[in-house]
Amino acid sequence: MELFSLDFFIALANIVFVDLLLAGDNAIVIGMAARNLDVKQQKKAIVLGTLGAVLIRIFATIIVVKLLQIPWLLLVGGLLLLWISVKLLADHTEEENIKAGTSLMAAVWTIIVADAAMGLDNVIAVAGAAQGHTLLVAIGLFISVPIVVWGSTVFIRLIDRFPWIIYFGSAVLAYNAAKMITEEKKIHPFFAESPGLKWTFILIIVAVVLLVGRLLKNAQHRREQQNA
Repeated sequence: MELFSLDFFIALANIVFVDLLLAGDNAIVIGMAARNLDVKQQKKAIVLGTLGAVLIRIFATIIVVKLLQIPWLLLVGGLLLLWISVKLLADHTEEENIKAGTSLMAAVWTIIVADAAMGLDNVIAVAGAAQGHTLLVAIGLFISVPIVVWGSTVFIRLIDRFPWIIYFGSAVLAYNAAKMITEEKKIHPFFAESPGLKWTFILIIVAVVLLVGRLLKNAQHRREQQNA
């Protein structure tokens, strides 16, 4: 991929969107971790915590990008990303018990640790969207993580108002996952011989993910109604 080409900027936009889509909970955690500090220290905690989170996220994602070059791991990564895309659509969330920091450094540490612990989905998804380019990872995360910290509450409200964003996001993740699977070196020649087969496979995967995610979401909604 040529640097700063159209494909480069499309992939960069893909990374930013994917990270924003999956990082709403991370922003909430950051707010919870700093809630016991005064306003001035809250800002410092958020800035320092975000910087630490960005550096760790970039490091972890670059490692995953390199690992995906090992035979069969690209296939495994694609399957994991498929699970993430289904989970996103099924709206499977877990409550996070985050202890608020009582000092600046305690809050910063809590933000960094919590973000690292909750960021596995993001790391796998961003690594898949990066198409093996570490520069894209660094630039994309430097753009998206600060937006997550200061703007994800707006993004969350947009998702609540326009639920189709989740479907679009899940489809994007499923597309990235299917593309990772087709680009696995051990099976890539099979798809390379027939581009039509490759795109048919990708479209089927996206459709199946949307269908399964929707069915799981409906089943979860029925369980909640029965338990109410």
